[in-house]
Amino acid sequence: MTYEIRDPIHGFIVIGEIERDIINHTEFQRLRRIRQLGFTDMVYPGAMHTRFEHSLGVMHVATKMFEHIIHRRPDYLKDELGFTDSDLERDKRTVRLAALLHDIGHAPFSHATEELMSFDEKTKKVYKHENYSAAIVRYRFGEFINSNPQLTGMGINADYIADFLDGSTELGKSLLWRNLIAGQLDADRADYLLRDSHHIGVAYGHYDLNRILHTLSVATDGDTSSPQVVVMESGRHAAEALILARYMMFTQVYFQHTRRVYDHHIARSIKTLLKQKTGSADTIKNGKFPPPTEECIQEYLDWDDSKVMGLVKGGDAGEHGRILLTRKHYRKVFETPERPEQSDLEDLEMAKQKLSGFTIIVDKAENSWYKYDASDIRIISENYGNTDKLAPLSFLSPVVKGLSAVNQTRLYVPPEKKDDAKRLLMSMNK
Repeated sequence: MTYEIRDPIHGFIVIGEIERDIINHTEFQRLRRIRQLGFTDMVYPGAMHTRFEHSLGVMHVATKMFEHIIHRRPDYLKDELGFTDSDLERDKRTVRLAALLHDIGHAPFSHATEELMSFDEKTKKVYKHENYSAAIVRYRFGEFINSNPQLTGMGINADYIADFLDGSTELGKSLLWRNLIAGQLDADRADYLLRDSHHIGVAYGHYDLNRILHTLSVATDGDTSSPQVVVMESGRHAAEALILARYMMFTQVYFQHTRRVYDHHIARSIKTLLKQKTGSADTIKNGKFPPPTEECIQEYLDWDDSKVMGLVKGGDAGEHGRILLTRKHYRKVFETPERPEQSDLEDLEMAKQKLSGFTIIVDKAENSWYKYDASDIRIISENYGNTDKLAPLSFLSPVVKGLSAVNQTRLYVPPEKKDDAKRLLMSMNK
């Protein structure tokens, strides 16, 4: 039996019994209480959408991507890569479930609080929400997934889906499909650009999704001898448009100066709240979320936007909690260009010295909107047939090639200090 969910971006999203049961799961319903864009509604009032609807959209788009690729190159998948019909049926189901669950590990207010995640001693890096997503699949959905005969009969268990989210090489040839939810042209970006634009009320994130879907294919990369999801030459400009849409959404929306400073206020508020709590994880007393272990995952899942705002309203989140309630956020008094030169960096250091007597927030963007490496989107010409002669998008597109990283830095001070700070900084130009 199937069900339809009305969606403002994709029309109707069709789900089956298994997906419906997962959506009804407590941990998935938590995504209704995790905003997609943190406190972006302080600048764009319509930005109240959540990770819940986005996750449904990613599943929908990933499924469409998978189906179009299967339709375009069934012989290559079966004869060259060794996929059987049952393999493809299993992987389609896996792609749908992994896409549906890919964001289930987000912390309150999404990316705004990722800096508060625990440190992984093995990798020597801070955990990411993807690590929490994989852990939640293993430890909270394991019983449901592993006891479902429809899934186990296809060779799917909780570890298999978690490995998909982690990008484990244990997946073998099926690792190919991870590109659909974790690549430079994936269903995640394909959905959030359109969805964020819709709710915010801007056109920056618009691009031709249908053209991308109809020109997706799969081919062997001659450099790595590995199969890749690629785009036909006729879809090159649509892929180019998606990359440009992501760049424009960052510069015009995601890195908007007021929106960004609220990320700092949220993170500092939650850090204060975490330090007041007790739990089995030592990280909590240091203002960090508990690690994604079986023992600590429930403590992590207990945190959502509603819990945070209840504690903020109760006055437990300190100065930055009061800022969230009163909207008296820190004000921008200095910023470098998006691509600063040496003289701009010298001005930044001088501004910091001038403001040394103030409480300041330093916000720095270090975002490259395209990776010129092995993950570069590959374009295959329709004229090449099955010879799989691929070219990187950055080689074919001077527009994409010209997209350099945004390395802008901004300085903020409390609102009552804004005028004093401005006067001090004016002397830099004399």
